[in-house]
Amino acid sequence: MRPVLIAAFMLGLPALSAHANDGFGGLSATGLTFGQADVIAMKSEDLYISPTYISVEYVFANTTDQDVTGEVIFPLPPIQIGFLDQGMINLPEDPTRENLVGFTATVDGQPVTVQIDRIAVVEELSDEPRPASQNYDTPGRDVTADMARLGLPLTLDIDAVRAALAALTVEQRLEAKAAGLVDFYDPEAIDVADNTYALWSIVYRYHWTQTFPAGVELRVKHGYDNLPPGGLFSWTDPPEDYQADLIDSHCIDAGTSRALIAALKNPEGSDYGDLGTAYFISYVLRTANSWSGPIGTFRLTIDKGNPDNVVSLCADGVVKTGPTTFVVEKTNYTPDRDLEILVVVPANY
Repeated sequence: MRPVLIAAFMLGLPALSAHANDGFGGLSATGLTFGQADVIAMKSEDLYISPTYISVEYVFANTTDQDVTGEVIFPLPPIQIGFLDQGMINLPEDPTRENLVGFTATVDGQPVTVQIDRIAVVEELSDEPRPASQNYDTPGRDVTADMARLGLPLTLDIDAVRAALAALTVEQRLEAKAAGLVDFYDPEAIDVADNTYALWSIVYRYHWTQTFPAGVELRVKHGYDNLPPGGLFSWTDPPEDYQADLIDSHCIDAGTSRALIAALKNPEGSDYGDLGTAYFISYVLRTANSWSGPIGTFRLTIDKGNPDNVVSLCADGVVKTGPTTFVVEKTNYTPDRDLEILVVVPANY
């Protein structure tokens, strides 16, 4: 995948710490949302996460005596346009393709036709984690109508965005600023085309209409390309003070610390740098709490991708099931925190 420029914290993701210089941004994700989820029980959730792919298989059951129909939605987090040329982000080779993450879905084994919406939002930047109650479908203020009125495109093509901004008249730039869409490097020179920069974000929403029949269990599965943030990575053992936040957020214990040292060791000697690449995979579990009751049975499979890679996360009952796979299983599970998974890939010396 080609890294496209953007800063990690501009996507509402945690900023990369000092251990990951030359970092690149990426996308976190959440599970499915549904307008009447309080009457649909999640009987099971089977979640698979690797550095390159995520899939989830659910079994849902309608808890009422009537069929329930509505939109099932899978939203991606906002992608800020104004920083596409200022940092790096892990996006596909063609970030303008309609199905950005290759999302697919099946219901009881049959493919469903998924609609894809793109909306523009203006959001408040924050380093604080997004609360479980946040509306992931339309985070921030919807400015899609303002974009259409001013002729600004709903695209990740930074060249097309630049061209549209350059074509704005002075009056249109002032209107766009009043709507919160743009700002100026030099407020005294708003008539200069390259003086205007974008403040909006693009949100991709995948959705389809689904009926949950009364008294019938429904098996829903979806999958998509994982595009996590990351960056260059080094480690010390014992860890230094600046690494404390990473230790806390990903529960790096003494054994994992030693494993990181061994995996990153440069055979040419440490003077040449003991480096690798870190991927910070975030997955919002707490949206499962919006469905009716706890998750009946929950299974998480983590695939670190290569036996030489090192993985760390905060979870109880992690069992190694293969050279690259680890499993966590729960019953009557109510998630109280989201997943933060660290995967470290050693350098190919």
